[in-house]
Amino acid sequence: MTRRTMLHHIGVGAATVVVAGVGAGSYRVFDNGVLDAGHGTAYDPWTNWRDDATSLGTVAAAILAANPHNTQPWTFHVTDDRVELFTDPARRTGALDALDREHHVGLGCALQNLVLAAAARGLQPSVTLLPDASDPTHVATVSFAEAPMVVSDLHDAIDRRHSNRGPYTDEIVAADVLATFDSLVAGLDGVGIRWFATPAERAGLGAMIIEATRAIIDDEEQSTESFAWIRSSRDDTDTQMDGLTLDAQGLSPLVLAAAKILPASTRSAGDSFWLDQTRTVHTATAAAYGIVTVADPDDRAAQLDGGRLLQRIHLAATVAGLGLQYMNQITERIDRDAQLGNPSTFAAAMDALIDRPGRHALSTFRIGHPVRAGRLSPRRPVSKVTR
Repeated sequence: MTRRTMLHHIGVGAATVVVAGVGAGSYRVFDNGVLDAGHGTAYDPWTNWRDDATSLGTVAAAILAANPHNTQPWTFHVTDDRVELFTDPARRTGALDALDREHHVGLGCALQNLVLAAAARGLQPSVTLLPDASDPTHVATVSFAEAPMVVSDLHDAIDRRHSNRGPYTDEIVAADVLATFDSLVAGLDGVGIRWFATPAERAGLGAMIIEATRAIIDDEEQSTESFAWIRSSRDDTDTQMDGLTLDAQGLSPLVLAAAKILPASTRSAGDSFWLDQTRTVHTATAAAYGIVTVADPDDRAAQLDGGRLLQRIHLAATVAGLGLQYMNQITERIDRDAQLGNPSTFAAAMDALIDRPGRHALSTFRIGHPVRAGRLSPRRPVSKVTR
């Protein structure tokens, strides 16, 4: 029996029997971290990110940002008066992110954390995007000047922000709460937010997300690239310090424990489980969706600024006690079709849903009141991402 088969076919009672039957002393209970999730070197960055008051400390905050599939696609060069942010091409996800859209959005998320951390350290940040036309890997430079310390609510939420892939309650997110997030576009040129909060809007976008998930699963290259970032064991997590873990999937404690004990899923079983979760949990319980919109989703500066906006929204949602999960299956298919020269079915359908002339989808997420808190994801330490 694989993890996916068990999770699909048994209930909580059966999971309890599995856990009890294996026993707390078993090898897999210990080896897969059933009893100590979220602890160890791979999780230390979540607790020590405030320790360094210098410019290097801003990187400790940056690495806690949201990013695609927890690839952590960044490297940094740090001096006393600036931090330079570079993309790490080795951490691309290939066919899954065919045009490197999500890769650069994730870099924008890290940039936003870095700016917040600089202000909290009495360093006034000045951001220059794409500073070197001859080096496309150099995506931003943040220069610092001494200034009064500014510690914001968003800054203080950095270590509490986690993607929440679990179920959300049926409580709505009030329109006035969503409206407060609209102001977070301040200082970011050309990015906006389109909310999908009515039942009809949620149903239309949710159905398209499910359809795009099926298309990714049916595309062997995209499925393979996605599966490459799954970390099925504690050893994998401790060694790689990246990727998507079982802890981060939003499962209930009992089902999570059973999933860790049973043998790891195959790629096809994992794909089926992902589709099932997308249909029965993610889209079924979304209180609202948000889409970050831009004029040109292929523009690198727009991707970086869009990532900054996404990070602001996620931090603000954390402050408000809301859960948030990125759901980029549609845009992953849009870029894959563009790469392959296929008809742009998803692009046209997404534009029709957004219904704002000249605006296109950059990134999509769901939001709501979570049933349970999101769990920590592993992070590589500052020492491994600086040069």
